[in-house]
Amino acid sequence: MMKPSTYLLGLILCLFLGNPAIASSKMLAQTDSNKVDFDYTLEATMLGYFSKDGTRNPTLKANKGKKVRITIVNGEQMTHDVSMEKLGIKSTTILDKGASTSIVFIAQSNDTYFCSIPGHRAAGMVGKFEVVEGAISNELVKGIRPTKNGKTLNLNFESGTLADWKAEGDAFANPIFDQDPSPVHDKTMKIGPEGSHFISSGGTKNYAFTGTLTSVPFKITQPFASFWVSGGALQDTRVELVLAKTKKVIFRSTGQGRATLQPVVANLKPYWQQEIFIRIIDNETGITPIPYVAHDKLAHINFDNFQFHATRPNYPNELHQKDIIVLPPLDPVLNAGLSGLKAAEAMTLPKGFNIKLAAAEPDIVRPISFTIDTKGRLWVVEGHTYPIPAPEGQGKDRILIFEDTDGNGTLDKRKVFMEGLNLVSGIEVGMGGVWLGAAPYLLFIPTDFQTDKPTGPVQKLLDGWGMHDTHEVLNSLRWGPDGWLYGNHGVFTHSNVGKPGASDQERIKINAGVWRFHPISHQFEVFAEGTSNPWGIDFNDYGHPFITVCVIPHMFHIIQGARYERQAGKHFNPYTYEDIKTIADHRHYVGNRGPHAGNFRSASAGGGHAHAGAMIYLGGNSWPKEYRNNIFMNNINGSRLNVDQLNRQGSGYNASHKKDFIVMNDAWSQWLNFKYDPSGSVFAIDWYDKNQCHSSNPDVHDKTMGRIFKITHENDQWVQVDLTKASDMDLVNYQLHANEWYVRQARTILQERGPNPQVHAALKNIIDKNPDVTRKLRALWTLHVTKGLTEKDVSQLLTNPDENVRSWAIQLVAEKKQVSADILGQFETMARTDKSALVRLYLVSALLRLDPAQRWNVLDALVQKTEDQADHNLPLMLWYAAEPLATLDVKRTIQLGLKSKMPKFLNYTIQRIAALKSDEAMASLKDLQSKLGHSHENHEVSMLLDKVLSQK
Repeated sequence: MMKPSTYLLGLILCLFLGNPAIASSKMLAQTDSNKVDFDYTLEATMLGYFSKDGTRNPTLKANKGKKVRITIVNGEQMTHDVSMEKLGIKSTTILDKGASTSIVFIAQSNDTYFCSIPGHRAAGMVGKFEVVEGAISNELVKGIRPTKNGKTLNLNFESGTLADWKAEGDAFANPIFDQDPSPVHDKTMKIGPEGSHFISSGGTKNYAFTGTLTSVPFKITQPFASFWVSGGALQDTRVELVLAKTKKVIFRSTGQGRATLQPVVANLKPYWQQEIFIRIIDNETGITPIPYVAHDKLAHINFDNFQFHATRPNYPNELHQKDIIVLPPLDPVLNAGLSGLKAAEAMTLPKGFNIKLAAAEPDIVRPISFTIDTKGRLWVVEGHTYPIPAPEGQGKDRILIFEDTDGNGTLDKRKVFMEGLNLVSGIEVGMGGVWLGAAPYLLFIPTDFQTDKPTGPVQKLLDGWGMHDTHEVLNSLRWGPDGWLYGNHGVFTHSNVGKPGASDQERIKINAGVWRFHPISHQFEVFAEGTSNPWGIDFNDYGHPFITVCVIPHMFHIIQGARYERQAGKHFNPYTYEDIKTIADHRHYVGNRGPHAGNFRSASAGGGHAHAGAMIYLGGNSWPKEYRNNIFMNNINGSRLNVDQLNRQGSGYNASHKKDFIVMNDAWSQWLNFKYDPSGSVFAIDWYDKNQCHSSNPDVHDKTMGRIFKITHENDQWVQVDLTKASDMDLVNYQLHANEWYVRQARTILQERGPNPQVHAALKNIIDKNPDVTRKLRALWTLHVTKGLTEKDVSQLLTNPDENVRSWAIQLVAEKKQVSADILGQFETMARTDKSALVRLYLVSALLRLDPAQRWNVLDALVQKTEDQADHNLPLMLWYAAEPLATLDVKRTIQLGLKSKMPKFLNYTIQRIAALKSDEAMASLKDLQSKLGHSHENHEVSMLLDKVLSQK
């Protein structure tokens, strides 16, 4: 007989959301009372809320007017709470695994319980609460045991034997257990068999066992069947119902990643009177090759109690197939711990490409960052200090210079540039020296690049860079097209950046995003904020930056002044309200159990959530055209090079997944960055280590290995160059080169050399006469960095036929955070008349750099553009630019909100004005409330006004 199902779980102190009147009503949470009529305890995880009998998001029931307590127990190390939607109450938030919290309330009407932590409800942490009449009980479900030749089959194992079954493999050599918990399961696990016996393919003790258990065939005599199953939600731990004649699988189910047996129901009507057999499969070992990833103890399957039913049975704890999130098998790990030469041989590349080991240990160890100089040489940082910064002056990092002198792909010349550095995480060269990200500093080393010797002491240009999480420090230094030095910064490191000795008021905070530093003016800015742990940035043919990140969706088009989805924490501006999301239309991991659950099972999707490096290939014409302007990133967990295609969409881009470019076939492979050289070939640095995840324990990481690889296409032609010897006019002509390496190096050299009227004239000629807009842009950027761009030039460029030229003219003229009245007037005209969403985006970015008082007219026009309502960027960028206006003129801000056609803009405006908490603000909102009334059209806005005005 089936045991009655009971719902349990415990936890939660009470806080209240919404109207205070509700909180003080009879629905008030009463955590000091032990007497309740209905007591439910649920385990909280990102997969949902689970009752003790395994039901996911169970429907909780109570009689009207009765007192209910819902307790949640944290099933994982993650923040969770429980909230009631209609009652407007929620529990305290819990973090630690095993922690609990509760809410107590009076049942009044049907409701919804959910987790209010951002994203958790959408991920599936939501269930129903029902008010019912009469007694609440769980009926027993009875079925009919199948028979064969007049004999009841042993499909519930109560015989204590494997009679009627055939076992193969070690998983089912001794699978029958009559204890609960069984000797092969963790002591805390209750299996809950139907009778005294059940079978398991190894439990949590012998999860690595594999095998198959197959029943004798028997006839389907009823339209429905059920059986009880638990164990891993894994593709290779499953129960199958198979047609005996054709071997067709007509039904299958896994467990859902829990130990307690739950019933599943199969509709067998289409196969009435045909013979089937049951096949229980465990082909999953659960063993991972990654030392810091625990083996999966739930890589087994438990089974019991197969029955037929005349009508569909209704089990209160039924395991519905829609609630099971099945993970595919572990990715095969072909290799690990290979030599550099063997590692190169093991990789899989597209046809026409080759990879060669350019350098390896002991010549290079722990390469953490690199760049390529004007001679095509590699400047590589060895990160010996990571992950723990050394005391001041005791760093062990060093910079090596590598060169291929004969073109055979091997870096045969090596020299040490500098040693004794501390926690270096990024390097760039040019503009008179070497630039290093080395928290807590941004360093500059003046250098003679002919002798490769420092010409002065190391300079601390900026300090205050945080070291809270040493794999999220400043990184990925790269020259931008505008002549600034760009870099990334992670979310769990908190920096307060300024010049040494600067006061707190003179500093700028950053804890996630993209920053830039001007090599001449030494001005520091946060270019855009948000994301997670970006470790790669590059620019496409149009100068648009992109970054790759980890954990959250992986791809972002970076816009000046934008605020992006964060992995954690809040934006510095509390009036952000909503941030801009990824441009990727895909993920590089499988399943819906979160990014980490897909690690080492996601080869089919790209390998996993963790990415390092970013290269938009612009290396010339020797590589197939299909790769140009595609962005490459290394997938660390998947040991492969992912490729996304960047497609223009509205004001920005969409990123779509392309076939992985290289598969390393080596679990220790960890490419951190890659760049193309003068020949169009690509160099990649490999922090080769069995540990793929950051750890503050230095002993977790290998300290002896590192590699540099060179990727070439069969059309690549090796060249030796030294652009420092080129004349100014030669450098101008390099702006037309097919290989962007020449373009960027030449531009940086011209920037360092300074203004030259001849150079300016030649660049303007390219802008005026070259038909290719990318060449126009290159000339424009170089004209700007060499101080040859005048306001008259900009005024003309703002009317250029090409949207990219107009856009960049806007950004460059706003660099100094102020524009003339004439330029502002042109901005206003463009806001009204320009047909390009890209231009409108650049206008908003420019407004964010100007004094708020100068923004009114441009915003007035832009917020009314109905064509931008569904744009990926513009609605939120417009809000970021408009938000400060509330402090200048409340009534005018409300009028702007009423005019706006952007979604949620008026709502945000109301919230922002309410945050002023002034009498004028509240009076203006009351006037707005009176004006709008309570029509259906304004229902959402009216509710918001009611709420903010009631809080005064």
